[in-house]
Amino acid sequence: MTDPLTKYPRPPFPAQPQSFPGKTPKMEPEPDHGEESYKGAGKLTGKAALITGGDSGIGRAVAIAYAREGADVAIAYLPEEQADAEAVGQWIEKAGKRALLLPGDIKDAAFAREIVDRTAREFGRLDVLVNNAAFQEPNRGLDALDDAVFEKHFRTNVFGSFYATKAALAHLPPGGSVIFTSSVNSKHPMPTLMAYSATKGALSNMVLSLAQLLAEKGIRVNGVLPGPIWTPFIPSGMSQDAVKTFGSQVPFDRPGQPAELASAYVMLAAEESSYTSGALITVAGAMPVL
Repeated sequence: MTDPLTKYPRPPFPAQPQSFPGKTPKMEPEPDHGEESYKGAGKLTGKAALITGGDSGIGRAVAIAYAREGADVAIAYLPEEQADAEAVGQWIEKAGKRALLLPGDIKDAAFAREIVDRTAREFGRLDVLVNNAAFQEPNRGLDALDDAVFEKHFRTNVFGSFYATKAALAHLPPGGSVIFTSSVNSKHPMPTLMAYSATKGALSNMVLSLAQLLAEKGIRVNGVLPGPIWTPFIPSGMSQDAVKTFGSQVPFDRPGQPAELASAYVMLAAEESSYTSGALITVAGAMPVL
């Protein structure tokens, strides 16, 4: 048994500026995505999954976990993240499953449709869609928040998820699962992340609406609300002062690691959760989210 308070590194962390979306190998300490720790139990045997933003952070951890649970896994990612994506593909293949790498921009509706259709075509099916790709850029004040940056938040985080989910309806069978990565910011918006928080509020709302809308098709829709998680988003999307103390705001007094979220995504995709739809699951180191 491991004490969760001391299982992973705690702040303070060194300053480590990066440009968005950030690179995993440049982080100190490097995040844990379950590369050495996640043990599968066959919960997704025979299934096929598509994960947007699957090259790093939470998406990377989910991809590794899904492969070790028996699923073939496709990951979509920005072209500049090719090296990280190839590393994930290798982990998927080491688990004995097929990996499909899909570079492009989820803001593009045609690309969103293409990755869904190609996943179903290459794997012969699509059972799970994880809408995880996101953009984040902090703001100092409303007058300093550029219109184009505000729009980019919504086109990436909300529109991209909408495009992919709509396209997936042609392939998801009854029992299929759609999972959104929302955030505790959907319930506790941060003034310095106003645009990002607003998109996460929209995603949580979409989960609740879509769960009802797609119930008649037997498709389950759920969301995960991560708290502070140690991903490339942090050094590339926050001030360096915030990076140094990142995670100290929750009772566990440390950030979560991507590997610590994987089990939530596995549970929501698994057959054992057949009555779970419209759930928003918080993974935030004891942070109260109501």
